[in-house]
Amino acid sequence: MTASAAPESAASFPAHGHRVVSIRRYPVKSMGGESLSTVEFNERGLVGDRLYAVRDGDSRLASGKNTKRMVRRDGIFAFSASTDDVHGGQGSVTIADASGPVGTPGDPALDHLLTEALGADVRVAPETDVRHFDDGAVSIIGTATLDWCAHELAADADPRRLRVNVVIETTEPFQEEAWIGSSLSLGTALLTPVQRIERCRTIDLAQDGVAEPTRWLKQLGERRNLRLAVYCDVSRIGTVSVGDHVTVGDVATAT
Repeated sequence: MTASAAPESAASFPAHGHRVVSIRRYPVKSMGGESLSTVEFNERGLVGDRLYAVRDGDSRLASGKNTKRMVRRDGIFAFSASTDDVHGGQGSVTIADASGPVGTPGDPALDHLLTEALGADVRVAPETDVRHFDDGAVSIIGTATLDWCAHELAADADPRRLRVNVVIETTEPFQEEAWIGSSLSLGTALLTPVQRIERCRTIDLAQDGVAEPTRWLKQLGERRNLRLAVYCDVSRIGTVSVGDHVTVGDVATAT
């Protein structure tokens, strides 16, 4: 499939032969995340994903871009977050910088440190009245799409730059886009791919353990209308592990 070609129907791809390559969760929105071998999905998405965000006095979320809900504060990318219970996602979250752990959500000393680092009065807050996700709860991308980006855009197509949750082994670039409107059975969970993801300047930034900035957003705009990876809804809660087979099916008949 070329970059300009329309996605083929899901029926044109084999129903089997895919597997989960990696899983990543982000306990605090826009901070670095954690690599998981197993994770539970609930109706909201990955359990424990984007559970917290760094918010200012106007409830705007620290991010790499400016929108109605978010404000650009690039200092957020110097921090990472991890969960002590990496299976269920219900454990406590620890935030760290390059020197090591610096605190946990609700710690005034941590909020003070972040306020100084981001140059604004902020605090780490749980998701309440302001949704922490962008346009979708779970993001996926195929390995063949990442390979295309590396080859065609000469990009460092590390999936951490895209902040995706699940990388799936695929054989054709943008194969995951053809799954929109179908169902994905992986582990005991069922996902419904719903839309392509529009990328922003964040993919060019050093973040989440990727030390160097890059420049591929402009090329992605020219070749792919800034779209890369796919958002999914959770249609059935369950557990997913690295290595699980992924089956593409008809959403109308999925159970």
